[in-house]
Amino acid sequence: MRIYLVVIDDSPEAEIALRFAARRAVKTGGGVEILTLIPPQEFIAFGGVQATIEEEARLHAEGLVTKAAGTLMTESGLKPAITVREGEGPKIIREIIATNRDIAALVLGAAATGAPGKLVSHFAGTDAGTLPVPVMIVPGSLTPDAIDRLS
Repeated sequence: MRIYLVVIDDSPEAEIALRFAARRAVKTGGGVEILTLIPPQEFIAFGGVQATIEEEARLHAEGLVTKAAGTLMTESGLKPAITVREGEGPKIIREIIATNRDIAALVLGAAATGAPGKLVSHFAGTDAGTLPVPVMIVPGSLTPDAIDRLS
């Protein structure tokens, strides 16, 4: 099965990328894997504080991915695979793609204004052309109707 890997965060462009991936998956008989990343936490000398910070970050990430999965199921009927991982984004994305041969594309949303995010910059710049799957960068300025037309 053709799976579209979508990275979700708090940004509006992440929602746009998810909508695009869901529409592509429906049209191609594929699926969607939603990935949310927990950035590495700075070490704090007090263990209890460190544990609280890490737990809050995990809960926030799980809330993001749960909301995204609910939106995806409501709008497209697809039940996504969900992955929550802590660490450096590019490294984790490479690991996921390497271990799942069904992933057909990495789908990222680009901000409608300002500089592109770290993942877009990385995979369209430094690491452009090195992944074994295409990278689809969805413009954050697209409306839902435009996404539906294009996908």
